Amino acid sequence: MGEEGRVLRDYLIFTVPQVTVFAGAVLGILMAVGVKLNTALGIFSGLYGGMLLILALIIRPHVSGLRLYRLVIAFSVGLVLMGVLVLMGG
Repeated sequence: MGEEGRVLRDYLIFTVPQVTVFAGAVLGILMAVGVKLNTALGIFSGLYGGMLLILALIIRPHVSGLRLYRLVIAFSVGLVLMGVLVLMGG
């Protein structure tokens, strides 16, 4: 594994769990205060995807050539779009 691969691996190992916990906590709070399920899930998906996208853009100069990095970007954008679709439909 090259230097870029190690940087991306470390990024995924050390940042994604914290983002997941934060987005999950926001989802739990939204559900606890009685927000409709579709609205809460749309906010969760958009927030989670947005935070992952921001983190991916921060690390871009180091790993932009990797195929896995492009997959992470596509997944993050997909989550944001899914959140918007769920919010528009719910």
